Amino acid sequence: MSFAGKNLRYLRRLRGWTQEEFANKLKIKRSLVGAYEEERAEPRLEVLQNICSIFKLSLDDLFLKDLTDEKAGTYLDKRRLMKMSTDAEQRQIQFVPVKAAAGYLAGYADPEFLDELNTFTLPMLAPGQYRAFEIIGDSMLPTPSGSVIVGEKVENLEDVKSSNAYIVVSKNNGIVYKRINRSNRVRNKVMLVSDNPQYEPYPINTEEIIELWKAQMIITKATTQQRWDVGQIAGMVNTLQEQVSSLKKKMN
Repeated sequence: MSFAGKNLRYLRRLRGWTQEEFANKLKIKRSLVGAYEEERAEPRLEVLQNICSIFKLSLDDLFLKDLTDEKAGTYLDKRRLMKMSTDAEQRQIQFVPVKAAAGYLAGYADPEFLDELNTFTLPMLAPGQYRAFEIIGDSMLPTPSGSVIVGEKVENLEDVKSSNAYIVVSKNNGIVYKRINRSNRVRNKVMLVSDNPQYEPYPINTEEIIELWKAQMIITKATTQQRWDVGQIAGMVNTLQEQVSSLKKKMN
C-alpha cells in the first residue's frame, strides 16, 4: 500500500501551500499536483527527487510510511526531534577552564582530550564550531578576571579583522584573550593589544599561533562586573594615546 498521495497532501498543507504554489516549486502544472494527491497519477522520478529534497525525506518514507500517524510519530514530530538533535550537536561548546590550559596546549588536537572537557550549549549561537575559555587577570578590563569567553573557530589568519578580540592559542604565550592588530607591511607578525591600557601591546610571530577563536560572547558573574571612575578613565585614555603612538611607530 502506498501512502504517497496522502503524504503529499499532508506535507503541502503543513507548509501552508496551495496546489498552485506547490506546483510552482516543483516546476510542474497545478493539475499534476491534484492528480498525485488523488493518486490518479504517479510523479516522475525527478519530481520525486525534488519532493524528497524539499522535505528531507527518503522515497521509502514518502511511499511506505504514513507521515500523519500520531502513534508512530508524525513527520513534523520527527523533524522537530531531528532539528533539536542536530542543533544541540552543532552548538556543543567545549569549556577550557584555567586549570586545563596547560593540558590544552598539548591536547588541543586530541579527540580523547577534548571529549573529557565539559560542554554546554547556547541556543542563540548560529551553528558552527565554538569553544569557551576561562580568562584570569585584569589585562582585558573592564572584562573581569574569571570571565568565560565563547569563541568561534577561525581557520585562516587572513580572516582576522584588526581590533577585534580573539582567544589566541600559541606555542610560547599559551592561551590569551587579546585584540589583534595586523599590518599589511609585516605579514609574519601580529600585535596583541589589551583593553586595559596599563598593559603594553606586544608582537607575536604568526607561525607561533596554534589556534584562533573570535570572541562571540562573554559570560561573567553579575557581581564581578568592573566599574570605572572618572579619574581612572582619564588616566587610561592618556596611557592609551601614548600606546597608540608607540604602536604606529612599531608597525611602520
